[in-house]
Amino acid sequence: MNNHVMLVGRINDDIEKIEEDEITTYKLILNIGRNFKNQDGEYETDFIPIELINSIGDTIFKYCNKGDLVGIRGRIESTEDKIIKIIAEKVTFLSNNKNLVSQN
Repeated sequence: MNNHVMLVGRINDDIEKIEEDEITTYKLILNIGRNFKNQDGEYETDFIPIELINSIGDTIFKYCNKGDLVGIRGRIESTEDKIIKIIAEKVTFLSNNKNLVSQN
């Protein structure tokens, strides 16, 4: 079976850095606008939690800011509480002339 996700969206807020047991984890929320209008004629936005670990997170934390457009390739992971998040394996900068690619 495959567990691959590809998303393109904007970083919602400042990236959160969490250091625990010699592992640095970064968390962000990705805003992804839907391609269709709802019953009220408005476009809705999904807010997807993304987690980045170690070097990939270091790069994103250093070069990305709120509002930046990024592409993320990763996998879906669920917790014991049935909470779904995306673990990023590769991030591509798509805005602000940041021609960088970060991957594990």
